[in-house]
Amino acid sequence: MLSSRLSMETLHGSLSDPAISSMNLLNELVEEYPVAISMAAGRPYEEFFDVRLIHEYIDAYCEHLRRDRKLPEAAVTRTLFQYGTTKGVIADLIARNLAEDENIDAAPESVVVTVGAQEAMFLVLRALRADDRDVLLAPAPTYVGLTGAALLTDTPVWPVRSNENGIDPEDLVLQLKLAQEQGKRVRACYVTPNFANPTGTSMDLASRHRLLEVAEQHGILLLEDNAYGLFGEDHLPSLKSLDRSASVVYLGSFAKTGMPGARVGYAVADQPMAGGGLLADQLSKLKGMLTVNTSPIAQAVIAGKLLLNDFSLTKANAREIAIYQRNLHHTLGELTRRLGGLPGISWNTPTGGFFITVTVPFTVDDDLLATAAREHGVLFTPMHHFFGGKGGFNQLRLSISLLTPELIEEGVARLAALITTRL
Repeated sequence: MLSSRLSMETLHGSLSDPAISSMNLLNELVEEYPVAISMAAGRPYEEFFDVRLIHEYIDAYCEHLRRDRKLPEAAVTRTLFQYGTTKGVIADLIARNLAEDENIDAAPESVVVTVGAQEAMFLVLRALRADDRDVLLAPAPTYVGLTGAALLTDTPVWPVRSNENGIDPEDLVLQLKLAQEQGKRVRACYVTPNFANPTGTSMDLASRHRLLEVAEQHGILLLEDNAYGLFGEDHLPSLKSLDRSASVVYLGSFAKTGMPGARVGYAVADQPMAGGGLLADQLSKLKGMLTVNTSPIAQAVIAGKLLLNDFSLTKANAREIAIYQRNLHHTLGELTRRLGGLPGISWNTPTGGFFITVTVPFTVDDDLLATAAREHGVLFTPMHHFFGGKGGFNQLRLSISLLTPELIEEGVARLAALITTRL
């Protein structure tokens, strides 16, 4: 039988890479230890979820189609029930949101609506990976979803040094030089300038300008992931809003600001193609063969939320922003109360987003995570998952987004018990 001849050696190499299985690890531990407090998952706050909102959002979008687009009722129905265009049916509304919240001037034809930002990453990497010379640069550590998309597209990822100010533009210059010396072609650099996953770090304004300067000088694209940009004390300009040379492909997600269950993301790819058209048109070709289109019903839900909030997700998320700020400050305070002054223990102090990085003087691996779940009832994310297993073995990531103050206090207390036991 054919099945008897299947083995990991005969399947795609990505399936054997630890990065592919890292997302499943936490889900398995949550199922096995359901009473453990999870400070691992970067999920949005759930208190304001309400099924009735889904209907309100869809109704608002349908009314927009009738009133603003002057569509007859049959066309309104068809918009929701049929496949829809590959680029998406709400690209113009996304463009208005970007102008409102991020001061980004995006033409609707440059927007490709995707099945989450994850598909957007895959499409861009698949388009850019032309032959064996092509490589992608990314900060170390970096988001595992980017690493996974690179594995699936056979795109090698070269690390760029990060510090407390995010990705280091000068090390980027060095890596570009090394790649050229080795006959490699750097197509792009992935970057999360605001409250990065997993570190929580952000780039200051001077570093953003320097990064754009490096990208323009060396002819590479910057893949900007801005999933957490709204959730901070300060709102620094996105790279895309500062871009004057079409160097930035903007990867957007409504998972944290809209509704994760809708699975709607997008790419803004306004780079002109030789011979006419935009990079977005090429991404659309790939999407047509991958997912055909993004669910129009899911798009309608997101569109309705935009319409009912004057196209501002900052306005739509005012309560959530306040809670994430509360949780961030509360977690930092509890870390100080429980762990302050202990030898070898430190953590960074992000001003926004979902994540805090804790450094300890012992190994943080998946076995320690299992011990934490089993013996202490707390979950976190070992940072080595974000280094591709090549670093970060004395760090862990805490997520603050899904918890109440009481759960934060208990979660940090349990984490402190684990750490003091190891010390």
